[in-house]
Amino acid sequence: MKKQIANLTSNIFNPFLVSLVVIVLLSFESTSSISETIKWALILIAVIILPVFSVIVYLTHKRKLEGIFVNVRRQRNKIYLLASICTVTSCILLLYFEAPLVLIATFVAGLCAIIVFMGINLFWKISLHTAFAAASVTILTILFGSSWAVTTMLLPPIAWARIELGHHSIAQTVTGALLAVLIVVVVFHFFGIIGSGTAF
Repeated sequence: MKKQIANLTSNIFNPFLVSLVVIVLLSFESTSSISETIKWALILIAVIILPVFSVIVYLTHKRKLEGIFVNVRRQRNKIYLLASICTVTSCILLLYFEAPLVLIATFVAGLCAIIVFMGINLFWKISLHTAFAAASVTILTILFGSSWAVTTMLLPPIAWARIELGHHSIAQTVTGALLAVLIVVVVFHFFGIIGSGTAF
């Protein structure tokens, strides 16, 4: 039963689904019309989520990856590289087409996180599940107010699930979360979003 609950928790709060929800929320709140919301959400989903997810599914089908949520450290290198390329492309498109500031800041933070995590992955594995969840909680709390801080309650179950399934240690889940929060705060401060009221 514990394994089943851990699997369910891990699958529901996976990095792809968490990213999708955050992209849609930010696109909706930072644009003035439904058409703009749909435009930015579809562009970002098409440029970063779908390519990475599709490649992972393909490599998993070809048995070149252990699974969709890549748990073998060495197998993550190629995924990090692909994700960095897709994120750089997303940042360029956002800047070129003058996207809302919050979308630009979010994807710059994402790129910084990927670079940091890719470097760490050369010698140690950290939890992307807790990293994505913690980054999302931080972004939503910064942008929408302290009431969203209640979503931090999701972090312990996610960390527990990854530990229970044997994919990460306590240190790996905690490090992933803390690094993600730090990167978001630093990048959002750099863009003048924190405390400025200019996010949207």
